[in-house]
Amino acid sequence: MSKENELPDNPYELFSDWLGQAEQSEPNDPGAMCLATSTPEGKPSARMVLLKGLDERGFVFYTNADSRKGQEILSNPYASVCFHWKSLLKQVRVEGELEEVSEDEADAYYNTRHRGSRVGAWASKQSQSLGSYDELKEFVESYESKFEGQEDIPRPPYWKGFRIKPTSIEFWIDGEYRLHERYVFTPEENGAWKRHMLYP
Repeated sequence: MSKENELPDNPYELFSDWLGQAEQSEPNDPGAMCLATSTPEGKPSARMVLLKGLDERGFVFYTNADSRKGQEILSNPYASVCFHWKSLLKQVRVEGELEEVSEDEADAYYNTRHRGSRVGAWASKQSQSLGSYDELKEFVESYESKFEGQEDIPRPPYWKGFRIKPTSIEFWIDGEYRLHERYVFTPEENGAWKRHMLYP
């Protein structure tokens, strides 16, 4: 049975509702999303990241800007993410342009992280070749020593946040016999959203 008439006009309201449901039903990381980026030549790569911010401006995640995804983002600032909640039989796909969040916003989130995660952000040369896990542990220990007794660990300059500003948000609802319901929201210049359906 179609749920079209039950959907709100604002996709962020619908997404927040679904995420709230997933927080009650998903066993791990309901905010996990598959992030797809690509090189300027169009070579794609995808990986799971965590949603760390959401408002009317878009969807926020954080990463090491020197990593593979960071370099792809800086050279080709477009991406897509997909949330898939098996427990709900629902998924959400977001496509859009990327912008870096402000220094203040990045600092504020970084300071909420566990101390070990803040130290780890300094120790990891994300996406670079690693000789052994012991090598990584040595880097962690060296930064633990550097910041010993210091709770206010600064954010590394390469550790940044990015916001996906959606050009489309698609909501997918599992249907019997693969007859899924797909609703796509696209932003209009007046701040409203236009909605249409897609064939499954």
